[in-house]
Amino acid sequence: MTLATKAPASRADGPTTGLQVGRRKRPRVDPLFLAFLLPTLVLFTLAITLPAVMGIVLSFTNSVGFGEFRFIGVTNYVAVFSDPAILQAYLFTIGFSLVTVLVVNAIAFLLAIALTSKVRGKIALRAVFVLPMVISGIVIAYVFSFLFANSLPALATTLGFAPLEQSILADPDLAWIAIVVVTAWQAIPSTLLIYIAGVLSIPGDVYEAASLDGASAWRQLVSITVPLTAGYILINLVIGFKNFLNSYDIIVGLTDGGPGTSTTSVAMSIFKGFNGGDYAYQMANATIFFVIAVVIAVIQLRATRGKAAL
Repeated sequence: MTLATKAPASRADGPTTGLQVGRRKRPRVDPLFLAFLLPTLVLFTLAITLPAVMGIVLSFTNSVGFGEFRFIGVTNYVAVFSDPAILQAYLFTIGFSLVTVLVVNAIAFLLAIALTSKVRGKIALRAVFVLPMVISGIVIAYVFSFLFANSLPALATTLGFAPLEQSILADPDLAWIAIVVVTAWQAIPSTLLIYIAGVLSIPGDVYEAASLDGASAWRQLVSITVPLTAGYILINLVIGFKNFLNSYDIIVGLTDGGPGTSTTSVAMSIFKGFNGGDYAYQMANATIFFVIAVVIAVIQLRATRGKAAL
């Protein structure tokens, strides 16, 4: 009798309980959240998504940016891959980004260690090193342009150092060095802040135990600091490389892509093409560059997954 009464109850209660649990697990969306999300979504669609889709469509045409156009298939893409000027821009941009990201991270990491050690006035020094981050890139470029074109050659002439008596901005083989220096000067502060957070997250007991075991400062750096900040290093490398690929204002202010086209970045070639009537052609270039940026963003997401809690 007991089994007979329990069996129907279990059959009847099973599906109902499952539905109730399923219903309880569904998150309720606050209407206020939708009210704030909708304007942002509309603005993002109109300002970013729609122009991007239109640009990709126009990359398959012969459009000059206005007037009539016709579809020409992948002709623009084939031309981009066979254009020496575009290939040179990609080589310069990738090479410049690789060198700059290494310089920035090396200097920022060393500064982070110095500014988290027991030195006087480290709080004030941190504020000083962060100042370049709040200055406009074009302003920094114009200031350094004057220094490279006038002050540095004058100093080199006084010291009798012939290689720098002429502005390196006018030398196709050396102009990229000036761009790396100025870009690094502006980019180091933001990278430095991340490294300071990473170094400060390491428990002090770890260093105390290493000191008791007789580990030198170099050994502590290699065996403790670097491994425990590996997540921060990876984040800075990926984000920095992606950001340097889009460099524009500093290059424009320093060399404007010269001498010749030796320092023309991909972003500059796209922008100049828009103004020069190669709209659809440079839109194909921009689409390729966009795909590269998306790939790097995906790598960044995978590389930084789970690193935020470090």
